[in-house]
Formats: sequence, structure tokens, C-alpha cells
Amino acid sequence: MNFVSPTPAIQCDCREHILRITINRPEKMNALTAAMYDAFANAILAADGDPEVRVILIEGAGGCFTSGNDLHDFATSPPAGEESPVFRFLQAISGAQKPIVAAVLGPAVGVGTTMLLHCDLVCAGERARFELPFVNLGLCPEAAASLLLPQLAGHQRAAELLLLGEPFGADRAQEIGLVNAVLPDGEVLQQAYALARKLAQKPPASVRLSKSLLKRGGQRAVAETIAEEGRHFLQRLSSPEAQEAFAAFLEKRRPDFSGFA
Repeated sequence: MNFVSPTPAIQCDCREHILRITINRPEKMNALTAAMYDAFANAILAADGDPEVRVILIEGAGGCFTSGNDLHDFATSPPAGEESPVFRFLQAISGAQKPIVAAVLGPAVGVGTTMLLHCDLVCAGERARFELPFVNLGLCPEAAASLLLPQLAGHQRAAELLLLGEPFGADRAQEIGLVNAVLPDGEVLQQAYALARKLAQKPPASVRLSKSLLKRGGQRAVAETIAEEGRHFLQRLSSPEAQEAFAAFLEKRRPDFSGFA
């Protein structure tokens, strides 16, 4: 199968049974647009259907994983429903049959952090920074983060990360189980690829089955939570709080929520 992305901002390269997906928009800190979400989802779905692909490896170009949603794109072309590219991406990554390895360098904001909840192995650089700013933008969690993060970290730590929305480092991410290993930045891509190669050399059907069994107990709950969060997320996008948060971001000022109940 030919993994040619319709946008250069999502690059795909398949070697040694590993589909390498690179978020390639470093001039915008790899912020994700609707077109990028669409290409990302298509790549994951194509990989699941291609017997030549045994492992998916996700990375970001330019020393940055992703700064999350491109708020300009999001404000002008917000998702309109469950078939929108961002929701297609969340469904694809949460339901992927092949193992997913992620290499995180620099910022991993919003979906840059929540997508890691659906990866199987995650390597992070010492200077990686994670952030879940949904509440600060007048929105709500997505990607089943409201379900998976408390399961991973416990309620209090999940509440701290989701309600306060403050950045946290790679060591904290490893402490709560979000990443497997913290490495010097210069070793992250090499180690992530080495892990992907190890997986690709194992019996492929056994790997897929084992991943399926690992996720079986929570699959329905994850799908239902993504759908429930998605409904609230769409409503929040048009809320006065979100409009104030987006306007403040575009105008480069602090948002003012003092008049909201």
C-alpha cells in the first residue's frame, strides 16, 4: 500500500514493517489542522488494513511533538459532528489494531498528550513538556482522557492535570505511567525506533491479539467516553467561555472569566 499523505504536514514512511508517521509543521510547532487530522486518521486506518505494516511509530518534526489544535483553524472551521476529521482521528487511534509507539520531544499539548493514552509504548525526551489546557480554553477533556487518565494516575492527580491545566514535565509523565522511558533528547527517536523494530520482529498476529486482549476490558467504555466527551466538546466550542478564551488567545491577552457563572 502506498502511504502518500495529501498534506506535507503529515509525512508517512514505511520501512522494516514500521509505518513512521511524522507530524511535520515545525514552523507552527506542529499544530494540527483539520486536514492534518484527516491525513493522520487515514494513515492509521490504512496501516491497520495493510499486512506489510506491523507497527506504527508517531513522532514530531523539529524537536516538537505537537502544540495541539491549531486554534486559528479550529476557530474558523470548528468540527461540526462525529464525522469531523478530529473525531475520525480519535476513533482511529483509539481503535488501532497494530501497536503504536510514540517518540515525544518538546511540547505535547492537548491532543498531543491525550493521544498518548492510546499508544502502547512511549519514549519522551528530558525536556518534553505535557499540557492538558482544555478547561483553560473553556472546553472539556477529549480522547477519553476523563476515563483513562484517572485509571492511569488516580482521581486526584488526574483532576490536578485536567482541572488546573498546568504544564508538567517528562519525569511527572513517567511517574503517572503516561510514558515508559525518559531519555536524553538526542536518544529518543533512536530508542523509539528500536522498540518499534523489536515489535515488528515478533509474531504479528500474536502481537495484535495481545494488544486486543489488553484493551478488551475497556474498549466499549473508551468508545462511549470519546462520544460523550465529543458531544460536550462541540457544545463548548460555541459557549461564551470558549469564545472568550479563543479571542484572548488570538488577541494575545489574558482571558477574563470574571463575569461568568
